[in-house]
Amino acid sequence: MSDIVTVGSGDFALSLRLPETGMPEILAFGRPPVAADPLFEIERSSRINGMDVAVPSAVLLPSGGMGFFGWPAIAGHRAGRDFILAFSGWSAARDGAQTVLSANDPVARIGISITLTDHASGVLSIATRLSNAGDSDYQLDRCMAASFLAPSGETTITSFTGSWGREFQTRRETLGNGLWMQENRRGRTSHDRLPMLFVESADQRFGVTLGWSGNHQIAIDRTDDGQRLVHLGELFEPGEIILAPGESYQSPVAYAGPHSEAFHAFVRTELVQWPGGSMSPRPVTLNTWEGNYFDHLLDSLKAQASAAAALGIERFVLDDGWFGKRDDDTTSLGDWDIDPRKYPDGLKPLVDHVTSLGMQFGIWFEPEMVNPLSDLFTAHPDWALQVEGRPLLASRNQLVLDLTRRDVSDYLFSKIDAVLGAHAVSYVKWDMNRDLTHSGGRDGRAKTAAQTRAVYALMDRVRAAHPDVEIESCASGGGRIDYGALARTHRVWTSDCTDALERLEIQRGASVFVPPEILGSHISADPNHQTNRRHSLSFRALVAMAYHFGVELNPLELSAKERGELALYIETHKRLRPLLHAPGANFRLEPIDGRYVWGAASAEKIVVIVAQGPQMVGEQPSPLRLPEQITRFRGTWRIETVLPEEPEFIRISDGQKRLLSGEITFDLANAGLAGLPLPMLRPESALLLELTPNHGRQMR
Repeated sequence: MSDIVTVGSGDFALSLRLPETGMPEILAFGRPPVAADPLFEIERSSRINGMDVAVPSAVLLPSGGMGFFGWPAIAGHRAGRDFILAFSGWSAARDGAQTVLSANDPVARIGISITLTDHASGVLSIATRLSNAGDSDYQLDRCMAASFLAPSGETTITSFTGSWGREFQTRRETLGNGLWMQENRRGRTSHDRLPMLFVESADQRFGVTLGWSGNHQIAIDRTDDGQRLVHLGELFEPGEIILAPGESYQSPVAYAGPHSEAFHAFVRTELVQWPGGSMSPRPVTLNTWEGNYFDHLLDSLKAQASAAAALGIERFVLDDGWFGKRDDDTTSLGDWDIDPRKYPDGLKPLVDHVTSLGMQFGIWFEPEMVNPLSDLFTAHPDWALQVEGRPLLASRNQLVLDLTRRDVSDYLFSKIDAVLGAHAVSYVKWDMNRDLTHSGGRDGRAKTAAQTRAVYALMDRVRAAHPDVEIESCASGGGRIDYGALARTHRVWTSDCTDALERLEIQRGASVFVPPEILGSHISADPNHQTNRRHSLSFRALVAMAYHFGVELNPLELSAKERGELALYIETHKRLRPLLHAPGANFRLEPIDGRYVWGAASAEKIVVIVAQGPQMVGEQPSPLRLPEQITRFRGTWRIETVLPEEPEFIRISDGQKRLLSGEITFDLANAGLAGLPLPMLRPESALLLELTPNHGRQMR
C-alpha cells in the first residue's frame, strides 16, 4: 500500500497519500487521522474523455498538465519549455512536530519540499520550497504555499474587505461552481483584500490565513468530484521570480485552524516573539498623534506625560513630527535626525521625563518611505523604487525607498539604531502609509516580493539589535495586519479610525484571527477626528476596554470630570486586564439587531461588554444568551459591577434593576438557555457587566 502521512491529531488533522508520480493526495483534512485502507488504493474512474490512468483531483498543490485540468497551484517554465511538472520519488522526514515531504522532477529538473507543521494550538501550517536543479534559468509564475480541502456540497466563505478607516468588514457568500479568486496587488497586506477567510459547509468549518505582507493570491477551485481546493500563496509580478541554476524559492507560510480560539492560541504562544520569552501585561498607552499632530511643544508634551501618568497610563508614544523639518506630511520622511528647532537638547529631556514618571517611552518611525522634499531624496534620488522611463508616482507625498539595496537598508538601520541606542525606548510604532506602485529596481525588474522580504529583514535586524524593544505594525491603520508581520511585531494598529461606533465592526472582524490584546484600541477625543461624531466617554472607553487599551488625545484638554471618569476606566481595565487578555478566556457573539457582545470568562469572574450600535429594530432586545464557553462553569452567579454607573437605557423594568444591582442570583446554565433579560440600550452606548459566583448564597 502507498505511504500515508498524517500531520496533526485529534479532530483537525491532514492525511496525505504519497504517490509514485504526481502530488500528494489529500485523503482527509480537518478530520481525525486516517489509516491505510484498501479503499484508498482503488483507481478512480471518469467519463469517456478521462485519462486512461486515474488522476486524483484532491491533491496538495496540483501542478496541472498531466491530466489535472483544474487551477494549477504551481506553474513555471524554462524559456517556454519544462512547463509541465511531475514530481516523483516522494519521501517524508519527520522531526518532532514538523514533517518535510520531498520529491524531484527529473525531466524539468525541479525539486520540491513541502514543510508541514502540527502546532500545539491545533493550527496546521504548510510552506513550499522549489529549487532549480537545471543548468538554465527557471521562471516561476506561481507557487502557492499550501492547498486545503473543503468538502463537496453547499459551501460558504467568510472573508474581510474594507478601506482606510473601515477595515475588517465581514462578508459572507456562498461558493458557486466556478473559480473563486482574491488577488491583492497593493504591495502590502491591504485594507480591502485581507489574506484571511473561514470556509464552512454543513459538517465542517475551518479558517485559513497567509503569513505574508505583500501581494497575495487566494484561489478556491471546484474539483472534478465536487470538492474544493483552497490555495493560498504569494502573487508574483511578471518575471519577478526567476530562479538561476541552484537557486530556490521559499513561499510564505499558510495556516489552517478549526476556530478562532486555535488561531489566538497560536499567535500568543508561537507566532509573536515576546521580549523575555512571554507577554508582559499590555501597557495602557497614550499616543500623541491626535492630540498634537505635528505641533511638538516640549513643555506641553512633558505636561501631557505628567497628566497621563496621573491617569494611570503606562506608555507614552511620541508620534510623527519629531525629526527633520517635519511640520506637515509633505517633508522630511527619510531625514531621521531629531529636529533641533523642536528639541534643542535632543529627545533625552522628554524621554527622561517620561521614564521618571514610571512610564515606558515609545517613538514613531516610517522607515520605508521618503518625501521628495527631503535631504535624503535630494542626495539619493536613485534610492526610491522606480522604473526607468516611467513617472515617479507619489502617494500621500511619499515615494518608497528600495530596501533591497544594502546601502538603503544600512542607512535606515543606522538611523533607527542611533535613536534606540541613545534613549530608553521600549516601543517603536512602525508605520507604512502608502501602497506600492511600479515597484522596480535599477535593473528594470519588479521588486515587490523582494521589497517585502527586505522589510522583514530590516525589522529582524532592529529586533536583534534591540531585543527588548516592542514593535507595532501600522500601515495607514490596519493595512499590514497578517501573520508575517505578527512574527516580527507585538501589536497592530487596528484602524486609523478611532470612532467607537465604527470600531465595533472593525474590531469584531479583526478578532477572528488576532487575539484582542494584540489589537490597539484607543479612546479618542470628542468629537471624533475622523467622523466628527460625538460619543460619551463611557461608550468610547468600553468599546476599547478588552483590547490593547490606550488613549489618543491630549489629556490637558480634558475637564476635571472627564479626567476622573477616564481614570476610572483605566483603573478598571488594569484590574480586569489579567482576565481580558488571558489565554482561552475571550468570547464574542454575533451581533443581533445592532447589539455587539464580547468579553472574557473564568471560573471566578465573567466580564461581559454589551454595546448597542445603531437603533434597534425590535421592540425589545432578545435575551442575552451566554455561550457554552461561559455556561460550562455552572453554579449560581450574580451581577456584581455595572459600568457606567448610570447606563443609557431606553427603559428598564424593576426586575431588570434588581438583576443589575446583584439582588437576583441565577443559575449560569439558565443564562445560556433563557438568557439574561437586559434592558434596551440607547444607540451608541455601552454597558460593562462583571459576574461572580454566588458562593454560599441561595438563588432567588
